[in-house]
Amino acid sequence: MRFDLLKILLVDDNQHMRLLLTEILRALGVRHVFEALDGVEALDMMRRVPIDIVITDLKMGALDGIAFVNQLRRSPDSPNPFAPVIMITGHSTTRRVQDARDAGVNEFLTKPVTARGLINRLTLLIDQPRDYVRCDTYFGPDRRRHSRPDHKGPWRRTEDAIAI
Repeated sequence: MRFDLLKILLVDDNQHMRLLLTEILRALGVRHVFEALDGVEALDMMRRVPIDIVITDLKMGALDGIAFVNQLRRSPDSPNPFAPVIMITGHSTTRRVQDARDAGVNEFLTKPVTARGLINRLTLLIDQPRDYVRCDTYFGPDRRRHSRPDHKGPWRRTEDAIAI
């Protein structure tokens, strides 16, 4: 995998976390790491630099991770609504994971962050990208990770299988 070609944006208000992530990414061979302290700064950075992957913290000051991803995915002036996003947090309750998923996060990683965990999420983004879905209430990567070939319904929902 050519990690050296990636432009990765780290969005976290904690300098120590940004430093840790930068060191892990550098060890993988990533040469282009950009930083932002919150979602507002991240969106501004993305307007100036073509970012390949965003790694963001969930809990930040001015614009937290979920609000940032919501703006990235849905705002008419978004710099790149298709940018893959990995969300990192120590708040890994089911509700928080669902909120991140529903905002349009591609992958979720809980603290403490390990090199292996980050490599795994980056590899998933690159080797197994998910299609993007747009509907009235959601835009982002398909939230269903598995496709069931035996499902006959048009929308891949439980009710579809019952209606047939």
